Amino acid sequence: MVNDKHYKGTTTVGIVCRDGVVLATEQRATMGNFIASKTAKKVYQIDDQVAMTIAGSVGDAQQIVRVMSVESKLYKMRRKESMTIKGLTTLLSNMLSGQRYYPLMVQLLVGGYDKNGPSIYSLDALGGSIEETKAVSTGSGSPFAYGVLEDRYREDMSTEDGIELAVRALHNAMKRDSASGENIDVVVITKDKYTRLDMEEVKKMREEF
Repeated sequence: MVNDKHYKGTTTVGIVCRDGVVLATEQRATMGNFIASKTAKKVYQIDDQVAMTIAGSVGDAQQIVRVMSVESKLYKMRRKESMTIKGLTTLLSNMLSGQRYYPLMVQLLVGGYDKNGPSIYSLDALGGSIEETKAVSTGSGSPFAYGVLEDRYREDMSTEDGIELAVRALHNAMKRDSASGENIDVVVITKDKYTRLDMEEVKKMREEF
């Protein structure tokens, strides 16, 4: 049995749009040259309008998802409102920074929609946090994804255009990065909805590229 704590290799994409955010990942998990999973989940809902993508060690990332989901629920119970994206990111950054001597080997994107509008933050293993105002990619296939994102991103994009761009960027990264592959998982978060796209819809979109 393969230990999921050693699964590595991925490509994730986040795009800030005028009406929300798009977060997308492929679904291959690798351990060295071995494809450990073809259906790995790499984007998790951690609040009503917030999601997190993971790259790096799956075991470490899933631990973070569990903690952040609980903290988010506790905050809502106490304050009767959801934590802002920036607040969640600060909490997560402090958590990662506190582990710097035994770091959690992850690269994360946290994005969603709150009272301040749509936003995405990227975080490294030591808690470094950057607010991304356009498009961002993490993981082993990110250099290939950035080639598409830099070329095709436009200011004030709609989430519909953001979906097409995210899928195109991942589609191209999967052609060149052996650690990225299989299906593409896409989540769209707007002011009123958290939507995970149907896999067949995404497949049809890829056939048009």
